[in-house]
Amino acid sequence: QVQLVESGGGLVQPGGSLRLSCAASGSIFGFRAMGWYRQAPGKPRELVATIMTSDGTTNYADSVKGRFTISRDNAKNTVYLQMNDLKPEDTAVYYCNAFRTQHYWGQGTQVTVSS
Repeated sequence: QVQLVESGGGLVQPGGSLRLSCAASGSIFGFRAMGWYRQAPGKPRELVATIMTSDGTTNYADSVKGRFTISRDNAKNTVYLQMNDLKPEDTAVYYCNAFRTQHYWGQGTQVTVSS
């Protein structure tokens, strides 16, 4: 059974930073890719960033390019999302995702950007 456990969400002021973590229950090399998605109230879930576990190739939504960085620690089976220069429109529940032959999801962590 695959388990993805997110942590690191919270309340931050505009311009601030947060780092999200996603710990997988097994080796992340068992997945082709891992990533972060987010869902704001009343909006569909959208892709934020992905990383290929084999070579570290990354992909970002245009709205976060230059502000967010996705990375992985293979030894810890953990994927991170460093979020800088946060904006109110980044407020959402952030979900960790892992893809093998199907998608697996974490429970989500709330990120609120507000003054």
